[in-house]
Amino acid sequence: MNWRLRRASADDAAILSLVAGATFLEAFAGVLDGADIVAHVARNSSAEAFASYIGAGAIATLAEAEQGAAPLGYTLLTTPDLPVEPRAGDIELKRIYALAPTHGQGLGPALMQRAVEDARASGHRRLLLGVYGGNVRAHRFYTKQGLSVIGERRFLVGATWHDDLVFARDL
Repeated sequence: MNWRLRRASADDAAILSLVAGATFLEAFAGVLDGADIVAHVARNSSAEAFASYIGAGAIATLAEAEQGAAPLGYTLLTTPDLPVEPRAGDIELKRIYALAPTHGQGLGPALMQRAVEDARASGHRRLLLGVYGGNVRAHRFYTKQGLSVIGERRFLVGATWHDDLVFARDL
């Protein structure tokens, strides 16, 4: 499948919301409680939430199919909200997701590369990322992308707290 990346704007909030809900469900169905997934997506991945992120200066990238422009994945860079000692120049990769049919086709690394480029271009010097502690596949991907574990956090999904790892990479 051929795809392209583009900067998303607040006008893309509904598209980002759709792909965010789909990818979160794909990633965590059968792992996390279904009601928690639905509540989490409704609260954190609504079109209004994405419009708010972008309105506050977040940088979003949308991956689309070349033919027909269907959304396939996305990234979201924001001001850090992680329990680690902040450094000047930090930025958080709050979200990076790609639909399962694109896995193994280079989209994940391309999204990560674009996030790193966008972070550098906006003057940031360290990329931070929180990831579910039980997601070993994601841990391998982030390590391969040059990130390493620098801490832990508790993360609320719906009504249930989970243990996450916090990764970082100097830019």
